[in-house]
Amino acid sequence: MTGARVQVTVVGVGDIGSGWAALCLSAGWPVVLFDNSAEALDGALAIIAGRARALAYLGRAQEEEVEQGIAQLRAARSLLQACKDAQWIIEAIPEDLLAKQRLFEALESAAPNARVVTSSSSGLKIKDIAARCRRPDRCAVAHPLNPPELIPLVELIPGPDTDGMLLELLKGWLRALGRIPVIIKKPIVGNVAGRIAAAVWREAIDLVLKDAIEVDDLDRAVSVGPALGWAAAGPHLTYHLAAGERGVATFLQNLLATFESYWSDLASWSRLEPEERLRLIRMIEKTYSGKISDIRRARDRRLAAILRALEEARTDKGERRI
Repeated sequence: MTGARVQVTVVGVGDIGSGWAALCLSAGWPVVLFDNSAEALDGALAIIAGRARALAYLGRAQEEEVEQGIAQLRAARSLLQACKDAQWIIEAIPEDLLAKQRLFEALESAAPNARVVTSSSSGLKIKDIAARCRRPDRCAVAHPLNPPELIPLVELIPGPDTDGMLLELLKGWLRALGRIPVIIKKPIVGNVAGRIAAAVWREAIDLVLKDAIEVDDLDRAVSVGPALGWAAAGPHLTYHLAAGERGVATFLQNLLATFESYWSDLASWSRLEPEERLRLIRMIEKTYSGKISDIRRARDRRLAAILRALEEARTDKGERRI
């Protein structure tokens, strides 16, 4: 990754904040961290450096830039110290609206010169998060998927006061980091990726609890089935391509009744009962117990390989990234 270095401050060093930080410093960008927990902050430096070095190992970053970023990584002991030179502030604290409002309000004085302030929220509206701000024009939601340093999608959700030019600036920064920003035109519960994931997972849970399939076979069925096709084309395009020259109208004419029979039989519950939750936990833990570290490394290798293959498959310069 090349180009101008952006001074980034990440507030909140949980899994998402650490992923953001690893991504930014893997591009050689200077990153400052802040967290209300001094213990978490102290431990985050090594974790983030390790995640950034893993990107180089997986071929997703240049080792020289990773080491340059790590050399500039700093932990600040106050919000003012963390944000005073920041161009982009990334909020990644837990999903607590009041806590986020207080933070964004504090950033008014702690970071008056920051160009962009983004929330990583998966469900809260930027209008509500920035409700106490005098500068809501520089605020937006930039929601990544986990792990942020590997999965390229970032959902951008502007508020009613978000400056359109600053949104374009943010899109440019994200693309410089190898991300693929998509604009969600209006706030919707769960954004887009979260809603799709929730719908698929509910059906996956239902099938497992009905003893239709084992946990590991369900995960295989999704990961090497529809997920693989969607990685290459997405759901609408997948069915459009399946229609061939006849077009999606013909496809729907022939198969809509089949899909409607599926839809009428899909899970429709909106709450997982306590006994079902415990049963699901036992089933998943029994399947994967003691293997998580190895599985996570294997998952990251597969993600990197899929991304590399998709990138290498781009033969038309006009084709959209990934």
